[in-house]
Amino acid sequence: MINHTFFFYHIADTLFKTGMSPSQGEGLEAILAYWEGQHAQSDDRWLAYVLATAYHETGAAMQPVSENLNYGAPGLLKTFPRYFTPAEAAAYARKPEKIANRAYANRLGNGNEASGDGWTFRGRGLVQITGRANYRTYGIEQTPDAALDDATATRILFDGMIHGRFTGKSLGDFFNDRTEDWSGARQIINRMDRADDVARYARAFYASISYTKAA
Repeated sequence: MINHTFFFYHIADTLFKTGMSPSQGEGLEAILAYWEGQHAQSDDRWLAYVLATAYHETGAAMQPVSENLNYGAPGLLKTFPRYFTPAEAAAYARKPEKIANRAYANRLGNGNEASGDGWTFRGRGLVQITGRANYRTYGIEQTPDAALDDATATRILFDGMIHGRFTGKSLGDFFNDRTEDWSGARQIINRMDRADDVARYARAFYASISYTKAA
């Protein structure tokens, strides 16, 4: 079993320097408990990168969240440059539902913009599962808000990253007997967006994982 006392002491001194809320602590405990119950014999670097991904994708909340799509025009053009012209960005700005329906239309298993699938299957959870196809994979196509359930969100986080269900890349591709690629592992989730930041978080989590118990 992981030394939880050391883990929380160390991570609080690195990634939670302004203080850790009870909900953040509960979220971290839930991820550690799932790992210890289901994957304790696997590579600890996998756990570190899973924790870092949840930390990044939830804005350090460590609880399942819904995607914030309340973009202004500049944010839209930066985040979804392929799906909005400057004029369209101005027209869609600060309209989250319309933004989701446009940005996620005709991909990820979604229908067209008018179908409303983009909003229905917007990002949710600890890893921001997105698109009808991904919700179907996890059996929650008919109940998409289930991705915000703690147990479901944790299961999706681990399953998707271990088995490569999000992008085709898995934890084992980047952390194994021959490879340790903290930055490249971002491809498991989202190409290389903020890869170095997530790598830094993951190294901090890895340094916090210890099995040494105080006497």
